[in-house]
Amino acid sequence: MEEQKKFYYPIGEVAKMFNVNASLLRYWEKQFPALIKPQKNRKGNRFYTAQDLENIKAIYFLVKEQGMTLEGAKKKLKQILKTEEDPTTEAIYILKEVKEQLQEIKKSLEE
Repeated sequence: MEEQKKFYYPIGEVAKMFNVNASLLRYWEKQFPALIKPQKNRKGNRFYTAQDLENIKAIYFLVKEQGMTLEGAKKKLKQILKTEEDPTTEAIYILKEVKEQLQEIKKSLEE
């Protein structure tokens, strides 16, 4: 994902970042209302914050990378939110796991 420099990202840009359809982001917004809360303008266009992007990244990792069902991802994230005071701490943990896995893949490809 590209470096985050803006305060708000339109849905099309976020969809491109994660290589998913905008409709999937809207669906995840309904499935994870506590985690994904985009701002909407008068026209109803969605704009995501950096925190929304971190949460989407965690959901993407669990669902797309780990192959969890939405229910499994909900349970995992709910468990994380219960045990952690700050939900971003767990998002960082998940992102570190992703980074480690990607580094392992890169290493195996280089060999």
